[in-house]
Amino acid sequence: MLAKIAVADYMSAKMITVTPDTQITQAVKKLLDHKVTSLPVVDERGKLVGVFSEKEGMKVFVGSAYNQTLEGTVGEYMNKDPQLVNGDDSLVDVAAKFQESATRSFPVMQNGELAGMISRIDVLRALLAIR
Repeated sequence: MLAKIAVADYMSAKMITVTPDTQITQAVKKLLDHKVTSLPVVDERGKLVGVFSEKEGMKVFVGSAYNQTLEGTVGEYMNKDPQLVNGDDSLVDVAAKFQESATRSFPVMQNGELAGMISRIDVLRALLAIR
């Protein structure tokens, strides 16, 4: 039964996004305010160009400790080559991918476009929904 559940069934389609020009402080505030683990980074056309996550936030924190300043843009810190999943992928396959990765959420692509984000919490929600 679980193998037939698609990522699209449990992904978050309402995404909070940032652009490469977004100031780091604004991106960190969005992570905290919206209680998400990562933000898709999109260009002016809405095309995915990277991901800014808690992990990149740690890079900002360490860098600001050395530089004694908190400045910069998302484009300077974002992961430019994030792991992607497809909306049609099996949730079981994505759970296995989470198991092998430190990543806490993946961008979901559908027909070459950003369609949502899937997190570890979304996968766990599916586990309870099938009982």
